[in-house]
Amino acid sequence: MTPFRLARWRFTSCCGHTSPAPDPGGPSRRDFLKLAGGVAGLAALGRRGDAEAQVRVFPPPPPVVSPVDGLIDFHVHSAPDVFGRSVDDDEAVMLARDNGMEALVLKNHVALTADRAWIARKHVPGVKLFGGITLNGAVGGINPEAVQWMYRMQGALGRVVWLPTFDADHHVKHFKDAPEGIKVVGPDGQVLPVVREVLKVCAQQKLVVCTGHSAPAEALAIAAAARDAGCDRILVTHAEFEVVNMSLEEMRRAAALGARLELCAMGPLMGPGAHLPWMRHWRQVTPQETAAHIKAVGAEHFVLATDLGQAGNPTQPDGYKMFVSALMAEGITKDQIRLMGRENSGALLMG
Repeated sequence: MTPFRLARWRFTSCCGHTSPAPDPGGPSRRDFLKLAGGVAGLAALGRRGDAEAQVRVFPPPPPVVSPVDGLIDFHVHSAPDVFGRSVDDDEAVMLARDNGMEALVLKNHVALTADRAWIARKHVPGVKLFGGITLNGAVGGINPEAVQWMYRMQGALGRVVWLPTFDADHHVKHFKDAPEGIKVVGPDGQVLPVVREVLKVCAQQKLVVCTGHSAPAEALAIAAAARDAGCDRILVTHAEFEVVNMSLEEMRRAAALGARLELCAMGPLMGPGAHLPWMRHWRQVTPQETAAHIKAVGAEHFVLATDLGQAGNPTQPDGYKMFVSALMAEGITKDQIRLMGRENSGALLMG
């Protein structure tokens, strides 16, 4: 009797790797399940030299090195919040630590995060945490005093000031949320005096100025005024997203003013086909588009982030991995990823 041989399955991962090679002399999985009920069946399987090995599809094995190892996420949403979040501060930091990430910046649209960064650092050592303040209505809008108190918070981890986001005049008019919102420029297109007061504080304390949900022209005016005030840490908030949506020429102008531009992992997830209804109102930003901007403007002018943390979306590290992999598939190199995801971000936060 021919001895029975177990099938040698060919393991195929979602990234296309196979191991081991198929054994043409072994039985198929279908034959095994159909005939392996008795000795006669086993003997018959042993005689089937023409059976083809079936393919079993699995996710790839864990990478030896995390794709986001050493990177910084400049735009992290976490609980507690007024919006549904998938992880709290501590959980976000633990996920970052387990994926080898260097640092996170906690962002909240209505509340201070400088204090939360200090607490989370104590709970989960090993990852650098930073926070800041968003100048929406909850903190009095464009409020220089709120910025003064933020950077004084224990730990000195309040490093970022976001100009208005969902309360911004441009945002509410674009989405028709309200007749008007918090303005950053006057009718003449010039940055308002109260915004210049905020920029003066940011220059003195070496804080990062983020343009929030401003229109492209407003963001460029803010970048110019920030540079004039002595700020050397300027970031255009998710420059490609629906509510900002800078053109390539506008990106180049921002870079010429010394600003960096934030690119976020949530971009490819948005658009009419998004899995969450609220994300269907924002245009999709494809990896091809983002890669084209990087190649045209230069990686030295960009910062990588996720803008993730919303309930129902991937975790920040998982979204970051998807983003990095998609950009590399479009020809962005590992060195460029590290420059945008670590060196540029680190210079803003810790330079």
